[in-house]
Amino acid sequence: MATQPFWRTKTLEEMTVGEWESLCDGCGLCCLIRFEDEDSGEITPTWVSCKLFDSGTCRCSNYAERRRHVPDCIKLTPKNIPSLPWMPLSCAYRRLYEGKDLPAWHPLVTGDPESVHAAGVSMRGQTISEESLADPDDAIDYAAPELMRDQSDD
Repeated sequence: MATQPFWRTKTLEEMTVGEWESLCDGCGLCCLIRFEDEDSGEITPTWVSCKLFDSGTCRCSNYAERRRHVPDCIKLTPKNIPSLPWMPLSCAYRRLYEGKDLPAWHPLVTGDPESVHAAGVSMRGQTISEESLADPDDAIDYAAPELMRDQSDD
């Protein structure tokens, strides 16, 4: 009998640190600057990324110290996932919290860290760094509401 992968047998709370970290598919969608409409609560992502986002690797350039450099960077935990409506619909953390499985292109499923990029789900090479903007509020000029769609089954 085949052993089930950890994400199908454990809750988010039961995962080891290594298992938890491996859920990140490296898409970079959570590193985008987004705006929230105060009245409707609607979230609008932009093509503008956090200053620490490396567009080539689709990873944080200083993950270990990110909160020191970007104080409002949110550390994902099993407890705060329900309160983060901006999380991408394709995000493994969100999907598992919602009782869904990982998408077919997820690196844990394929065994290939490049599969998220090959599937066209990642932000690799597509972002503008927030440091290149004259005013941080200019990020809204790069609004990308299409990024809120669920890319998990593409």
